[in-house]
Amino acid sequence: MTQPYSANGTAISAAAPGRVLVGTERLTLADFHTILHKGVKIDLAPAALEGVAASYAFLKDFSKGKLIYGINTGFGPMAQYKIGDDDLHALQLNLIRSHCTGLGNLLPPLETKALMLARLCSLLRGYSGIHPELVHLLAELINRDVLPCIYEHGGVGASGDLVQLAHLALALIGEGEVLYYGRVTNAAEAFAQEGLTPLTIHFREGLALLNGTSAMAGVGVVNLLAARRVINWCLLLSATINQVVEAYDDAVSQELNAVKRHPGQAAVAAALRSLNEGSGLVRRRHDVLYKEENHDTDVLIDKVQEYYSLRCVPQVLGPVLDAFRQAEQVVLDEVASVNDNPVVDHRNENVFHGGNFHGDYVAFEMDKLKIAITKLAMLSERQLNYLLNDKLNQKLPPFLNAGRLGLNFGLQGMQFTATSTVAECQSLCMPVYVHSIPNNNDNQDIVSMGTNAAVIARRVIANAAEVLAIHAVAVMQAVDQLDVVAGLSPACRAQYQRVRAVFPRVVADQPHFLHLRKVVALIQGDDLGLV
Repeated sequence: MTQPYSANGTAISAAAPGRVLVGTERLTLADFHTILHKGVKIDLAPAALEGVAASYAFLKDFSKGKLIYGINTGFGPMAQYKIGDDDLHALQLNLIRSHCTGLGNLLPPLETKALMLARLCSLLRGYSGIHPELVHLLAELINRDVLPCIYEHGGVGASGDLVQLAHLALALIGEGEVLYYGRVTNAAEAFAQEGLTPLTIHFREGLALLNGTSAMAGVGVVNLLAARRVINWCLLLSATINQVVEAYDDAVSQELNAVKRHPGQAAVAAALRSLNEGSGLVRRRHDVLYKEENHDTDVLIDKVQEYYSLRCVPQVLGPVLDAFRQAEQVVLDEVASVNDNPVVDHRNENVFHGGNFHGDYVAFEMDKLKIAITKLAMLSERQLNYLLNDKLNQKLPPFLNAGRLGLNFGLQGMQFTATSTVAECQSLCMPVYVHSIPNNNDNQDIVSMGTNAAVIARRVIANAAEVLAIHAVAVMQAVDQLDVVAGLSPACRAQYQRVRAVFPRVVADQPHFLHLRKVVALIQGDDLGLV
């Protein structure tokens, strides 16, 4: 048995303290968070490295005298052309170079790193027939933050994310461009600075890198991390607004929510109850409305039930949470899957051809996730509208105006931004999953457009964070207007103070955009850990 080794030749037996071991268990969102956001390094699991080496050795022997797609044939519609032994390396290099056609914006660094990690996880399954050199080099690039320049536009997500992953492969062979210390740099220059040797193409590495769903999955993982933050902040703000208006407690009660059999609703209601703990503002219906001595009038001033945007938070955010959890399951399963073609199965001593590179699973979940987060943004906007409309809340001045009515405008201008941003989310909800365009001489006659789905979902989630930022400012303005900060639960009071640290109470009119950006950054940087 060959001792597993790192790129610099040191032996690896397990993850070093404070590092994440890749190649054994399926990575979790928490693993991705620590690697992407905390800068934690990775180690490669010895058992996985043994599988990679065994797969390579098997394919090298098995392919002799046989015709195997992508080893000694052309690609796609050109697969009927046999390639001679002298051209096998050139075939792989030509595939990489010819498909580096990406355009549009560069993927953000976090998404590129997630893409690389997703590709590494798939390759470490040991079904790709690649030389172990590839996974070691890919791990080194991840650990050293040498990130290939990969573009949003190009992948149709059916024969894998061909264009995006071609740009990954191009960097691995020491060509093209990378993000290195935050700037676009020639890959060869970055390799030289780091003392790294570019990947040697053996006979399978090009196709094994390109045929895969790792671009859409990588973007999808980052989307999930961002989506969890906006879900948690929407829960926090929904609890706070219900405390501010002294809502009744039974809408989030265990008893009411238990009789509807949806796990998301139950989890949302439980989170809201936890957020309400210690609040002196939430009212018990039994104490107010279920005692005869309290009803000496035929017309009640207070509403018996709140508007739906306040009362139905478990029923609205419950499906959002369920959609998130389903997307989390599917995307992380995809990351842990063998998603290239053909599958080199040294365990069963065979090579299987099929379509594991097809991205429908991820595309579908990204579409559902963006629809769910759009509904979250709609809920946020409706709660904002409730606070700004004095005729609805009957507690607060118009637009939460703490200045002179008529002369000052309060938060009026912010509502336009929130409303237009929600409208954009709604317009982006057209499913990409059902938008297939045949291409590749109709070889790829039904495709997933999964990377497009993930990129559009990213935009919707970012939009939701902006809407929540305005919502947060309004909720905290209402807290100050009614002077109820002391009555908030400890959990809600703590977040009130964090928002107030970056966005002070509005009295005089002034430009708000710079302070709003700080609230957006607060929401995008902290998921609160509620669900």
